[in-house]
Amino acid sequence: MKDTLRDSDECAIWTGLKISPSRAPCSTSLELVFERARAAYLGLAIGDALGATTEFMMPSEIKATYKVHRKIIGGGWLYLKPGHVTDDTEMSLALGRALLTTGTWELSRIADNFLAWMKSKPVDIGSTCRRGIRDYMLKGQLETPYNEWDAGNGAAMRMAPVALFTLGDDSLMARCAIAQAHLTHNHALSDAACIAIGTMVQKAIFGCNRFELHEITRDLVAEYGSFRFNNYRGNASSYVVDTLQTVFHYLFTTGSFEECLIGVVNQGGDADTTGA
Repeated sequence: MKDTLRDSDECAIWTGLKISPSRAPCSTSLELVFERARAAYLGLAIGDALGATTEFMMPSEIKATYKVHRKIIGGGWLYLKPGHVTDDTEMSLALGRALLTTGTWELSRIADNFLAWMKSKPVDIGSTCRRGIRDYMLKGQLETPYNEWDAGNGAAMRMAPVALFTLGDDSLMARCAIAQAHLTHNHALSDAACIAIGTMVQKAIFGCNRFELHEITRDLVAEYGSFRFNNYRGNASSYVVDTLQTVFHYLFTTGSFEECLIGVVNQGGDADTTGA
């Protein structure tokens, strides 16, 4: 898999934070925490690579072409080789490696890594991410101004390393989530999505069940009703509301990671990000 996890990346992303199983909200062991943390990163890359094939396709097109898309075969509009990932995984790794390098939260180091990644001519980069990174390059800007059109999923897609680095500290996770988001996306819906995803990843790593994860979505919907997903309409665009509705619908109506992921990417649209 292209630019996937090096040995030093696996779980080490949050070693600077002293985690004790006693701090976990659910019953778990430290060994399982490490295993799930690794799985979170690998799941991100797997979903990205699987979804890249059906990105920008309609569900009817996917059905006509693949019946059910369930294998990592590459292709898609980017003509990827099997197993190659896109900006979702690459930006997550860039963020994570910034944390590994310093052992602490340094937003400028994260921005530097995003800039180096952009200059490497990645296979894909979203327009909002590109704009934010360019503003950092040209102005040294670490917080993009509020923009009503910034409610895309480009900040939410890179939350895995933030969740791991701040594991066990909800308040720190929320602050870091918004800080990294505002490098490129400054919108209340994007902020809320980042915090919800970070919270769910952390609770899942600590072994909380899907009922407990569903409580997080209820809190999100109570504050921002647009995220409501009980009557899911099949929209899977890059709008962060569509992204989370798609993910939540399949997360809570399927029985396994595999079933959830297959359902998500067969909705098409921004399938690499919904998959990630």
